[in-house]
Amino acid sequence: MELDHGLDFEDYFPSMISSLGPEGFIGELCNGFSMLMDAHKGLITFESLKMNCSLLGLEMRDDELLCMLMEGDLDGDGALSQMEFCILMFRLSPCLMDDGVSPNKFLTQSVDPILM
Repeated sequence: MELDHGLDFEDYFPSMISSLGPEGFIGELCNGFSMLMDAHKGLITFESLKMNCSLLGLEMRDDELLCMLMEGDLDGDGALSQMEFCILMFRLSPCLMDDGVSPNKFLTQSVDPILM
């Protein structure tokens, strides 16, 4: 008997935008970033992602964590800024991408400039 370890993905972002509005939704993304970031660097690093995923009860292999970082790292510094994290979250939302929603529509004024 083979076990299915795949996760069913349900994209909640469109309904979150509907209920929270664009600013509330970006606020929630920023809260998620804050939960995963290294407080001293203001970035999501491999170490902060590994530690915080563990604290949240998420079992992820190192290669999976590195893949997540590489997927969102637009400037090549090996870490995710708040803007990179938010853009990654939009890119990973099939419903938002299918609807042609541009991250720029939400991110240009809503992301905390202190953390960028």
